[in-house]
Amino acid sequence: MKLIQIVLLITIAVFIAVPFSVGKAEYGRKESTACTFCHPPVKFKELTDAGKYYREHDHSLQGYKAGESK
Repeated sequence: MKLIQIVLLITIAVFIAVPFSVGKAEYGRKESTACTFCHPPVKFKELTDAGKYYREHDHSLQGYKAGESK
């Protein structure tokens, strides 16, 4: 019974937290890139240069050149 309560609590927490996540898989599908193109592996709250460009250019990578810094 205690295991069921723990699983239920975790499930509820996940459903509450999911809408607040910042990155969206739809961005990767739109740009045909993996999540790690804009986010460093394991540090998904941080952004790579590509992710910063994407955020600052109205969610578009148009005109982005890899390795180019601001």
